[in-house]
Order: sequence, then C-alpha cells, then structure tokens
Amino acid sequence: MAYVKCDDNDTVERAIKKFKRLVEKEGIIREFKMRQYFEKPSAIEHRKKKALARKQMKKNRKMHSGKAF
Repeated sequence: MAYVKCDDNDTVERAIKKFKRLVEKEGIIREFKMRQYFEKPSAIEHRKKKALARKQMKKNRKMHSGKAF
C-alpha cells in the first residue's frame, strides 16, 4: 500500500505529486494493467524472452557503435 506523509505546510497539489511519483516508482499502475486480464504462462514467458532479446540487442548495439575513447 502506497501512502504519502505530508507536512502541515504542504499543499494538496504537492501531496498528489508526491503520491504519483511514489506510485510510478513502485510500478503499481503497470502491475495493475498487466493483471487486468489473464495471460497464459506461455505468453508471459514469450513476452519476457522478447524483452530480454531487445535488452541484449540494445546492449550489443551500444557496445559496437560509438567511438573508442
């Protein structure tokens, strides 16, 4: 459960901004959207493999491109 502790001099807008930042940092919205519909275990595995492949491609591209220092 995400909650925000506010000072007496904080405005409502500042409290909402702190709450939004905390929710984004903890990934609550992302997890809620992912759990909104049932996803087969094989589909989860496939999605994770694709994400890992993208991450590795990006890492390889970053290492092979650019100038040597």
